[in-house]
Amino acid sequence: MAICLQPAQRQYLDELLFFVRAYHKCEGVQICDEVRRDAVISLLGNSAFGRIFLIRLDAELIGYVAISFGFSIEFGGRDAFIDEIFISAEYRGSGYGREALALMKAELARHDIKAIHLEVARTNKRAQQLYRSLGFSEREKYFLMSTEIFGVKG
Repeated sequence: MAICLQPAQRQYLDELLFFVRAYHKCEGVQICDEVRRDAVISLLGNSAFGRIFLIRLDAELIGYVAISFGFSIEFGGRDAFIDEIFISAEYRGSGYGREALALMKAELARHDIKAIHLEVARTNKRAQQLYRSLGFSEREKYFLMSTEIFGVKG
């Protein structure tokens, strides 16, 4: 059984939204369905913003990863942020997330991405260990801060 990343297209919107809703429920993300749908469609429709990849195990869809693009002077060029990664519960703990992230890292390297960033819950030690094993490290001097602009959120 092999993992592959398939670039998501509009024709897979319903399946993708099923997984995005499941991820948001799992993480406690509060967003209305219309805003979620519009955001996914925007990302699917403009590869300058980023990409969404479906994670498949052979032919079966088991999750997704959403990447957004940016630019970093510090890292010397284009960078990427893993906005969301989700593997269905029944497939977790089998190495599929690790394999998907390794494939994603290789895919981004082919597109001259200089650095990849992600967020992980402080309490999610298992995910932290996985990310460290793939070369990610905490930035001891920094932590992520966010603000909504004009109160826009679902």
